[in-house]
Formats: sequence, structure tokens, C-alpha cells
Amino acid sequence: MASQKLSMAVRSFSTSNAVNQLVKPPVQIFGIEGRYATALYSAASKQKTLEGVEKDLLKFQSSIKTDAKLRSFIENPTIKRSIKSSALKAVGEKISLKPESTNLLQLLAENGRLAKLEGVINAFKVLMSAHRGEVTCEVTTAKELDADQKQKLQGVLKSFVKSNESIYLTTKVDPSIIGGMIVSVGDRYVDMSVASKIKKYTDIISASV
Repeated sequence: MASQKLSMAVRSFSTSNAVNQLVKPPVQIFGIEGRYATALYSAASKQKTLEGVEKDLLKFQSSIKTDAKLRSFIENPTIKRSIKSSALKAVGEKISLKPESTNLLQLLAENGRLAKLEGVINAFKVLMSAHRGEVTCEVTTAKELDADQKQKLQGVLKSFVKSNESIYLTTKVDPSIIGGMIVSVGDRYVDMSVASKIKKYTDIISASV
């Protein structure tokens, strides 16, 4: 089976001897998504296809969001796993994915884990950021930031990391925070949203009543 080697890599995380044979990831990610992403990182690292696999996953992630039929096929629980695996292999060949990327898709299909695909891709992004010496920074705002705002924000955030590290900035929009922003840099988290301030004042008022 095409995904057999990757499958063995995923299973190997439960045995110490096999772990020693894998390429050590730059950071440890826990959970099911972390196991698959780390196994893929090890496989792609050995084949020297890390950057290519990363591009594949980003391309496929984008396709899922824009192609309603593909998304429906992946999410449909009534379709047999073997059919999904064969179809994803064909898709991988059609759009020229790296073998390691296609193997991941097939393995997730065969194990009934395609619902975890988004999480696996995001976990792999974290591994690749760490591989490049980047520190992942996620900024949540009530409205979309323009290019100039992102550039200025990235400049400010550089002061939070070491001189030999760089910032990998991701942004998302959440209107519920009303204004301000929520910033996560590595393992640090700062909530500067208007919503959090309102909650703080509400709690103070409620406590004094």
C-alpha cells in the first residue's frame, strides 16, 4: 500500500526504538494531528522534500476551501475509506503532489482520519516554521489588517523574539472582539481586545453589587 511507510512512522511513536530511527522534529506537537504531522516531517526530511511537501499541503488546503465538491467528498462519512484513498491518490497524481503528501492523504483516508486533515496541515506548518527558526505569531483583530498595518505590527513583534529568530505572522478576523487585538507569540498570549476589557469591567461591577 502506498501509504504503508508513513503509516509505520505514525505507529512508531508508541515505541521508543522506532522513535530513535525517525528524524527528530524541531518542536514536539502532541495529539493525533501532531503524530501525523511529525511522521510526515520525518518522511519528507529523509527524502529532502520538506519545502515541496509544505507547498503541496498549502495548495491542497486552499483547494478544500474553494472546491465545494472536494470538501464534500472528504467530509462525507458514507463513502468507503478505500474509495477515498484511491480517489485522493488520483488527485495527488493529477496535481503533481509529492509522494509523501499523497501518502499522507491516503493514510488519513484509510484510517478514517480525514476530519483531522486541517489540523495535521496546521501542525505541519508549525513544524516547518520551527525548522526555519521562525516563531509563529497569531494576531486576531475585529477587522482585516491591511499590508501596511501587518508590516508595522511585524516590526513591533520582532522585539519579542531572539535575534536569531524571525516572526511568522498569521492573522485572523473575529468581529466578536469588537476592537483592539489578541496576540499570541510562541507560548505567550496577550488579550488587548475591547471585549476582554468590557468583560473585566463587567466583572468588577458585578462583584461590587
